[in-house]
Amino acid sequence: MEQKTFFRLIFLIVTAGFIISFTSTNFSHGPTKLLDCSDSSSSPLCASRNFLFNKQQPRPIPKHDPKKKTKNHDHASDTPNHPLDPLTVVEINKVRSILTSHALFTSGTPHAFHTVVLEEPDKNLVRLWEKGNPLPPRKASVIARVGTDTHVLTVDISTGKVESENIPVNVSGYPMMTIEEMNDMTVLPFSNADFNRTILSRGVNLTDVICYPISCGWFGGKEDNARVIKNQCFLTQGTANFYMRPIEGLTILIDLDTKKVIEISDTGRAVPIPGSTNTDYRFEKLVTTDKTRRLNPISIEQPRGPSFVIEDNHLVKWANWEFHLKPDPRAGVVLSRVRVHDPDTQETRDVMYKGFVSELFVPYMDPSDAWYFKTYMDAGEYGFGLQAMPLVPLNDCPRNAAYMDGVFAAADGTPFVRENMVCIFESYAGDIGWRHSESPITGLPIREVRPKVTLVVRMAASVGNYDYIIDYEFQTDGLIKAKVGLSGILMVKGTPYQNKNQVEKDKEGNEEELHGTLLSENVIGVIHDHYVTFYLDLDVDGPDNSFVKVNLKRQETEPGESPRKSYLKAVRNIAKTEKDGQIKLSLYDPSEFHVINSGKTTRVGNPTGYKVVPRATAASLLDHDDPPQKRGAFTNNQIWVTPYNKSEQWAGGLFTYQSHGDDTLEVWSDRDRDIENKDIVVWYTLGFHHIPCQEDFPIMPTVSSSFDLKPTNFFERNPILGAAPNFEHDLPVCGVQSVSA
Repeated sequence: MEQKTFFRLIFLIVTAGFIISFTSTNFSHGPTKLLDCSDSSSSPLCASRNFLFNKQQPRPIPKHDPKKKTKNHDHASDTPNHPLDPLTVVEINKVRSILTSHALFTSGTPHAFHTVVLEEPDKNLVRLWEKGNPLPPRKASVIARVGTDTHVLTVDISTGKVESENIPVNVSGYPMMTIEEMNDMTVLPFSNADFNRTILSRGVNLTDVICYPISCGWFGGKEDNARVIKNQCFLTQGTANFYMRPIEGLTILIDLDTKKVIEISDTGRAVPIPGSTNTDYRFEKLVTTDKTRRLNPISIEQPRGPSFVIEDNHLVKWANWEFHLKPDPRAGVVLSRVRVHDPDTQETRDVMYKGFVSELFVPYMDPSDAWYFKTYMDAGEYGFGLQAMPLVPLNDCPRNAAYMDGVFAAADGTPFVRENMVCIFESYAGDIGWRHSESPITGLPIREVRPKVTLVVRMAASVGNYDYIIDYEFQTDGLIKAKVGLSGILMVKGTPYQNKNQVEKDKEGNEEELHGTLLSENVIGVIHDHYVTFYLDLDVDGPDNSFVKVNLKRQETEPGESPRKSYLKAVRNIAKTEKDGQIKLSLYDPSEFHVINSGKTTRVGNPTGYKVVPRATAASLLDHDDPPQKRGAFTNNQIWVTPYNKSEQWAGGLFTYQSHGDDTLEVWSDRDRDIENKDIVVWYTLGFHHIPCQEDFPIMPTVSSSFDLKPTNFFERNPILGAAPNFEHDLPVCGVQSVSA
């Protein structure tokens, strides 16, 4: 049984996305040796891994499968070249060495490192730094658990000095989980005799069951004095898509620190486990008679090579843009020192000091015992970057993409590499940058068109069942688009119903509340929301900026003034304090949201600026006193503006896990600090309401939304006026196979 349980653990690691460093191919950097299972290794870990992958006969590799990509480079030789470069393998190993000899970690008390990242230098130092200058002292920020205590430490890598930061006593919550903890939780239920009896009593083999750790929010009670997690289980028989086969109502409450089962709740014995038919989504498993006309492949070729360069591993330069790019275990991807070249002044000007995904809040809308707690904070609880998966060439990213690895620390402080975590590529989809054609009546034979080519920075995270695609797209006209795509697999609920006509009705004819949509026999897709909150430290031509709400107001004309009775006018209001910068979007209060530098103006006197341009989004409808919404109070507004504070970066608080909502963006903003002509941070929340439908089964087509950061009186004129059109001799002519009608 122990061997089969071990197989179950590895199966979860591979299929659910928790790919740990030891499953990577041979990769050596100093004392860190990542396991190579590509040969006939006798390691038990390799044996179990190979068992899982070879359980079924492998199919021949189809022609469309990309070849395995070679590694970007040997990270053992990496050295920092910029003040914001992430910790290198060598530096992480040194931090580990320093801490493991520190008194805090030599007492024999169990400990784990939940976060080991660069302690970024002060913003002013970074802004003044120029290439060629010495780097500021390199330090690591470490969040560790020793026994049941949390410690926030700063480690000076060059001196070995360790400093402890005081955690406010009134702040609740715990650090984000480590991958190792999550993996341990998948196995732990099987060591409990009561749990095993519960599974066997359903006529299910233990070896066909997989359990998944689910953060449980905070609702008081058993969660008040312990760091806990809840496990729910699924049947793997007959499909890789085990999410569609929930063992409904079975919930195991576990103490994360003692690793003991606290309670087992089983409220769904009458609910059948859904079948496996039509749940698999893997290409080699799909059998179809569909006669839909197949698409021919499209590939972007660049005979002269890409137009962008990546200097010193992290500094991206493309067209008129340059920015620092680094993977992060919590945020996923961080953009820093974003600057754009002005074609008129020939200056490279500041746009944004730092931007990243601060938090993702995903509340499900089922108040029943087995579902009420599903109110995830995917960054602060799981680590958005830790859940980032290696991108698949030709499918996640086009042929012309370059890749960047993430280098992170495991729970014991050992560095590991997440290969191909980020891709960077130029994109052309036939879009138009600008155009104008003159009407024949003018007698001017003018047809001027410029193609729109953009640069995309992409990552994808698989947080359990859900997949998130994050794109930052740079346009040559100075616009930055932040785009979120949702795909992956729904979290579903088992039900006795196989058809809508079986759903019970009350005396008034109202159907039983299913809390979702019947997607397939015995499967309900539960209604839920997604909120993705972005941290945007805009520094438009420097750090001192102001936030301006530009309202469109209807103005009535005076009698006899005009044949028109009304028109629109723009009314500008500068936000004085934080409460002025708390914005709820409304179609009936149309506004623009500008960040301006009043100390720098264009030649005609307009302050230079950028504006936040919302696209399709959603607002939370939950009661503000509902415990999940207290924790996710940063979604009460779509826009917030706060003064820059290095300690205020995570919208749900530094310690999000089981937090009570006492250290959120809302708490900071309610201090109502001054924000006019200050170094300010704009926070934007992009939201989705998701009422599942049958087209989401068994895997969801990607749904996307976005927002823009757009220059507003930043340039003196159209900055891509001088862009060149495409000419035939610039573009390769590829041979085309004949296509039958």
